[in-house]
Amino acid sequence: MKLSQFKFKLPEEQVALYPPHRLFKNEDGTEERVYQRDRCKLMVVHRKSQKIDLWQKDFEGNDTQEPLIFRNIIDYFNEGDTFVFNDTAVFPARLYGTKEKTDAKIEVFLLRELNEELRLWDVLVEPARKIRIGNKLFFDGDGPMVAEVIDNTTSRGRTLRFLYDCPHDEFKRELFELGSAPLPRYIVDRRPTDADDMENFQTIFARHEGAVTAPSSGLHFSRELMKMMEIRGFNNAFVTLHCSLGAFDPIEVEDLTKHKMNSEQVIISAEACRIVNQAKQAGNKVCVVGVSTARATESSVGTDGMLKEFDGWTNKFIFPPYEFGLGNALITNFYHPESTMMMLTAAFGGYELVFEAYELALKNNFMFGCYGDAMLILDD
Repeated sequence: MKLSQFKFKLPEEQVALYPPHRLFKNEDGTEERVYQRDRCKLMVVHRKSQKIDLWQKDFEGNDTQEPLIFRNIIDYFNEGDTFVFNDTAVFPARLYGTKEKTDAKIEVFLLRELNEELRLWDVLVEPARKIRIGNKLFFDGDGPMVAEVIDNTTSRGRTLRFLYDCPHDEFKRELFELGSAPLPRYIVDRRPTDADDMENFQTIFARHEGAVTAPSSGLHFSRELMKMMEIRGFNNAFVTLHCSLGAFDPIEVEDLTKHKMNSEQVIISAEACRIVNQAKQAGNKVCVVGVSTARATESSVGTDGMLKEFDGWTNKFIFPPYEFGLGNALITNFYHPESTMMMLTAAFGGYELVFEAYELALKNNFMFGCYGDAMLILDD
């Protein structure tokens, strides 16, 4: 397929800057948000019957005027069905420092630690043109955190050596205290991060640190919803894909077969394989939660349709046409035009049907992006 086939006009006001919430005004005129993870709007797409659900049903099965919300997702599954989640944990990757001598403000985005002992990190810097090998960056004002640029890796990429002499655990704690939630640029360019973002931009089941952006479809699951799912007899399996910024890289080729994704680390345990494969063998639904989870599972599914243990890296880029080997249901968000996340969604649900769903989302004021509304695609 071609890049231009994934273009559409997304109004700025339909890009979510905050998670689903209720807004209260205090007596002093200030505003307070009460966040509700599982209260975003939900669209349900049936890829075989080509039906799309937007509204809750009454007792007679007729549409009401009440939109579906994410919590209604449990009504589309049965006992024994299995959900596959990405349990990567986001760390506070965005830091701000100053350059020596000039005091120019520099944004440093931590990507991954290269060497614990030497305190080496792979980072992105902005503005990159001001940062050269040998420059020193100072963080936290007069505090002790200093980094030296020791290599240029890409036009914006640098290798930093942090000059901080202490045990590694203490160093990382101090470093992360300087950072903020790594929200996408389409959010931070329109509002500052706040104290709630580090919690809101983390799934409730995050366990393994290593992501610099959230597996956003997993953000919709609240503790209350997970308990309801447990009561109904649903099963959960957890895999790990440490989400990088690769999914946000602009595609610069019209022919999608020529686009290369950045590699991301994937770990799939024997326990996850056992849970998922038992569900498949029993004929139950296997619902893949999010495009990062789909990339992980599709990188490790066998020709027999069973999930295999995996510990390595994947740069799998999924776009239509593509035959999925594992899941028969997918939970995803509504994403920006020409994004790799939208392309994977179209590969799973079918290009024409997913575009119809996106048109309905735009018409019915669904919110887009990592803090936006959700889509469930079913194989019925």
